[in-house]
Amino acid sequence: MTKTEATEPYRIAGASGFWGDREDALAEQVRGGPVDAVMLDYLAEVTMSILRRQLQRDPKAGWAKDFVVALEPVLALIVERGIRIVTNAGGMNPRACAEAVAACARKLGHRGLAVGVVAGDDLFERVDDLMAHGTSLAHLDTGQALAEVRPHVQSANAYLGAEPIARALRQGAGIVVTGRTTDSALALGPLLAHFGWRHDDWDKRAAGVVAGHLLECGAQVSGGNFAGGWPDVPRLEEVGFPIAEVEASGDFVLTKHASSGGMVTAASVKEQLLYEIGDPRAYLTPDTTADFTSIRLDDLGADRVRVSGVKGTPPPAQLKVSITVAGGFRTAALLTFVWPHAVERARAAEQLLLARCQRLGIELEAHHVDLIGISGAHGPMAPALPAGTEPNEVLFRMAVRTRDKLHAERFAREVVPLLLAGPPGAAAGPGLGGRPEVQPIIDFWPALVPVSEVHPTVEIVES
Repeated sequence: MTKTEATEPYRIAGASGFWGDREDALAEQVRGGPVDAVMLDYLAEVTMSILRRQLQRDPKAGWAKDFVVALEPVLALIVERGIRIVTNAGGMNPRACAEAVAACARKLGHRGLAVGVVAGDDLFERVDDLMAHGTSLAHLDTGQALAEVRPHVQSANAYLGAEPIARALRQGAGIVVTGRTTDSALALGPLLAHFGWRHDDWDKRAAGVVAGHLLECGAQVSGGNFAGGWPDVPRLEEVGFPIAEVEASGDFVLTKHASSGGMVTAASVKEQLLYEIGDPRAYLTPDTTADFTSIRLDDLGADRVRVSGVKGTPPPAQLKVSITVAGGFRTAALLTFVWPHAVERARAAEQLLLARCQRLGIELEAHHVDLIGISGAHGPMAPALPAGTEPNEVLFRMAVRTRDKLHAERFAREVVPLLLAGPPGAAAGPGLGGRPEVQPIIDFWPALVPVSEVHPTVEIVES
């Protein structure tokens, strides 16, 4: 049976929504029932900046090591069943990640396992050349030219699409490791390799993008983080991660393993469809532009939702670039104030710290205060406390930003003295344990680059 003649749905599962997600999800997806492929998403903009710092300290680092931890317990079963694994755990160093996977396979006795490496997203060394030849890399939100902050640029990675992943799979890779790709590409790549969809079959590609969008946030589509009725989610402590049963037409059924907890309903699917989208009529990816308003959902019951009718058009001529820029330093005071007058005391602490900064010449670029328990989540939109009521306690957090590290460190030394030299009723906040830590700030800088300027590469590493 050829790819295009395939009649059985292709079952692609999700097993990670971010770096730090459940390490046992991959094992549960592999052991819970039949799947053809599993995608694992580890990357966010902040993750890339963390990985860049790791790579600067160690040339073998810069990738999400949780992936190998999740992979090792079930690698034998994955090899035995021919399950394809696709992940962006490669981060800033996909080759090093692939080599770690190959080493893990050799240790377990699996010689000859082909690991695909998708690279070409890293544009850091080409930033000056791109700007010199007319690509401004201006900030998408502010329009500021990157040249103004060029000395502080830490990384620059274009979002690749699904084609290089599909190419690696066609070359025999059992596991594919990428750097920065769109999240949806982790699902669309295996679908392109399996079904052989044409490069201009925009509707099918858009359907694959929607499938990837629904799978990429882990259990968020199958009952986790569900605002539309979370108390009714069964067995949330063992919530199952989602699976898309994709047909050659592009239509698919979203489900989960029957043995797992959680639920897949039209409502849970709708919540995830709305996650991180701009114009619902034009969800832009390197592979196609998907029209989310064309999607039809049919709740089939028994944790099965059919997704059909997805329409697509050609992709944009530019790719998004995730750039990180060193933005100074930050630290945060963290204190608990207790009844009575907890809120009043916390607000007085803010003014006292600001006065100390002025007295000592500590220069703050910005500061932000959260009264956790009062306005930590909603800020100025938080409802006022009812008249005559007062909380038993409030957690005061004052975060500051400085250009100079020494100023951040000097502010940090002013926090603990408030226990005896500030408003009464203060106690060390959870996790304080002494002076707060000073950390570098990495600002996210979104930009665009012409597709013609990005050249993905595919390499096979064998165990």
